[in-house]
Amino acid sequence: MLVVRVLFSTLCIWAGFLGSAPLAQGQTGTTVNAGDWPNIHGEVSSHRYSPLDQINSDNVAELEIAWRFSTKNFGPITDFVNPSTPLEVDGILYANIGITRNVVALDAASGQVLWLYRYREGDRFDEAPRKGAGRGVAYWTDGNKTRIIDVSPGYLMVSLNAETGIPDPDFGNQGVVDLFEGVRNGDDPRYPYPEIGLSAPPLVMNDVIVVGSAHRGGGRPRSKFNTKGDVRGFDVHTGELLWTFHTIPERGEVGYESWQTGIEITGNAGVWAAISGDPEMGHVYLPTEAATSDAYGGERHGDNLFSSSVVTVDVKTGQRIWHYQLVHHDIWDYDIPSPPIVADLPNGRKVVMSVTKQSWVYTFDRFTGEPIWPIVERPVPAGDVPGEWYSPTQPFPTHPAPFDRQGFTEDDLIDFTPELRALALEATKDYRLSPTVFTPPSLAAAADGTRGTLSLPNATGGSNWESSAYDPETGILYVPSRTQLGVMSLAKFDGSDLDLSQGFGVRIPRVQGLELVKPPYGRITAIDMNSGEHLWMIANADTPDRLINHPLLAGIDLSRTGIPTRAGILLTKTLLFVFEGTGAAGASPIMRAVDKLTGEIIAEIDLPSNQTGLPFTYQHKGKQYLGVFVGGGGRAAELIAMALP
Repeated sequence: MLVVRVLFSTLCIWAGFLGSAPLAQGQTGTTVNAGDWPNIHGEVSSHRYSPLDQINSDNVAELEIAWRFSTKNFGPITDFVNPSTPLEVDGILYANIGITRNVVALDAASGQVLWLYRYREGDRFDEAPRKGAGRGVAYWTDGNKTRIIDVSPGYLMVSLNAETGIPDPDFGNQGVVDLFEGVRNGDDPRYPYPEIGLSAPPLVMNDVIVVGSAHRGGGRPRSKFNTKGDVRGFDVHTGELLWTFHTIPERGEVGYESWQTGIEITGNAGVWAAISGDPEMGHVYLPTEAATSDAYGGERHGDNLFSSSVVTVDVKTGQRIWHYQLVHHDIWDYDIPSPPIVADLPNGRKVVMSVTKQSWVYTFDRFTGEPIWPIVERPVPAGDVPGEWYSPTQPFPTHPAPFDRQGFTEDDLIDFTPELRALALEATKDYRLSPTVFTPPSLAAAADGTRGTLSLPNATGGSNWESSAYDPETGILYVPSRTQLGVMSLAKFDGSDLDLSQGFGVRIPRVQGLELVKPPYGRITAIDMNSGEHLWMIANADTPDRLINHPLLAGIDLSRTGIPTRAGILLTKTLLFVFEGTGAAGASPIMRAVDKLTGEIIAEIDLPSNQTGLPFTYQHKGKQYLGVFVGGGGRAAELIAMALP
């Protein structure tokens, strides 16, 4: 296919806006049932499901690229990895592009640019903790007005007219709300701007914009006095602040008693992942992260509510309805990485499911927050890090079974040959192993001579922000995950006032480039959420050439190993689409169509480069399209749309 060349026949510059002729008036549909994709995960329920079936098992192998849109010239430097999931409503795509997070509207049939909005944040952008394209925008309509809501790298929220890209003059200050205003722990004379931003899109539901927050990677935070990650609700019409939910409570609020020390100074505990909701109940489900810092909690003794929790709040008031803390006193960076999935199961249960880095699916009654299957508090080991506090127990779901490996012992070492096992044992001798998923971090220079603790899963999962896909017709949940060791190693970081942070220079041990843990390294697991039983699991990706051709594996018949990538998936009426993604050596630019009931691979389709954003689908003028951002490997990020000939 030829690359579509984007030409601007009409230029109109206004307050950072680049526009074209107005779009067609009116909205013909704003749900996946109408063939649209109006939310990062399809709907606010976060199913990543569409009932479209024009592309099916009989013809999926015939897919070809209908159009391509390159982001190469839409920023001060080339963006190679765009994690954005565009929205599609009524024949228009809306997406983030470029490292400065421009907002663009594209024609859904051709990829032609309709309008572009560009932020001009100066040093506010330079100091932003979350630069880059972001993961998408939000859409709102009342049937008359239509708006695109976005949050900039510098933590400005803008409301754009969806037809023109011009900021709404009735929203905030000429279309913009400064999200720095009102943040707690935001005034630190050492730094010009608060340590807070956002990479996920806000949630817009019931005329309220719900905005979370993200900080710099929490392994080495700049300060124990970090900005608090409160969640706020704003009026979609005016930008007026309606409510604030304190993810780190203040005196007199529920959860305050769970902090023994540090509640005044500690920050983070934000919601950096996408947020989900139930419009009928008016409930919003917040997946929170760890408090400062991810790996050391010596400044914040206690369980630390509401960090690493699922918190349900009223969308109109921000009042807490219920909560469940998945990790007490999180020192593993096991924050909740994706929006809880809201579902009416075929068996009649109304649930919310949280898919986690630990490789569990925590499942709750949507009304009460009671676990559907027992979650048991079990003793976990304490560590020996000076100043640290350890929770004596952690919550263990009893059902469904974990969808990926948990804990790392000698039994998990590769054993293709006796020689390899011996080498693997030798490679681990300077590290502590982790018999449970809650084995704590250790010092990079511990008294016993070890350099840290080998963890499985590591801080990136298990599952991560790529989320899962849920079939509302069958009640089956499809979870992409990866099996990759991490090192939890603590040392003094001179760039922070914390006593300890994630250590520098401690690498994950390998055997001549081979992973120490047994495969598969990337997988897709199907779970029947009616019963909680696993149905099937397949490795995601073939065995890479670096393993096939490795001299230590010569003559060994390797099964399909998969690759530990950030795999995006998409579910339709008839198919599960699985991408290999980026994030690991050997990942191929391939999309696979998979039988939903059996896991059988029906077709493999080559892509121009690796998937970087999450896939989505829509129907326009009778044609179904499948879209995804691809890039990496030195290729500029581009959006491709595939369709049948």
